[in-house]
Amino acid sequence: MSSDFEAYEQDFGTITAEVTNKIGRIPKLSGEEKTQLVLNVDKQLEEVRELMEQMDLEVREIPIQSRAMYNTRLKSYKQEVEKLEKDFKRSRIAYSDEVRNELLGDDASSSENQLIKLREERAHLLDNTEKLERSSRRLEAGYQIAVETEQVGQEILSNLHSDREKIQRARERLRETDANLGKSSRILTGMLRRIIQNRILIFILGAIILLTIILAIYYNLRGH
Repeated sequence: MSSDFEAYEQDFGTITAEVTNKIGRIPKLSGEEKTQLVLNVDKQLEEVRELMEQMDLEVREIPIQSRAMYNTRLKSYKQEVEKLEKDFKRSRIAYSDEVRNELLGDDASSSENQLIKLREERAHLLDNTEKLERSSRRLEAGYQIAVETEQVGQEILSNLHSDREKIQRARERLRETDANLGKSSRILTGMLRRIIQNRILIFILGAIILLTIILAIYYNLRGH
């Protein structure tokens, strides 16, 4: 699992390095060239987000004792992505002095304040957009936690149901064992009773035989 995570890390490093370089070039361009580069960076940022999702899945599969280190690395990558996204948004509305003068022509000096004001308004809008995106991410994270919690709850309920069935089966076996023991006890009691009866009968028979012998001897001696 860790080897897969490290492979994703290498891809992450390569793509983010390219994105950083391209973000620095965006303010220096204009027109179609700038639009194409913006689209290209946007696509690469989407690839970065997919890599982050893959790394997050890999971290969840790593044993708990080793997971903390990977979580720390993943957190730093997420912060790096957030910074790249922020820089990318600012770069789209930024212009180098050369491009700005080219766009404004002879009115560059007179329109400087308007451009600064426009950039401030756009920056303010971007900040608000970022806040909304962060709130959205927090909501998504909360929803994910709720889903995971629900899954854990369902697993616990399933385990409890299984344990309950095991306990019920154990109780049934105990009742059957008690019934068998009761039956065995009755059989043993009956056997013991018969043994006692047989011994009494033997004792009586022995006594009768002994008495008969004594009487026979008595009458025999009396006859003489």
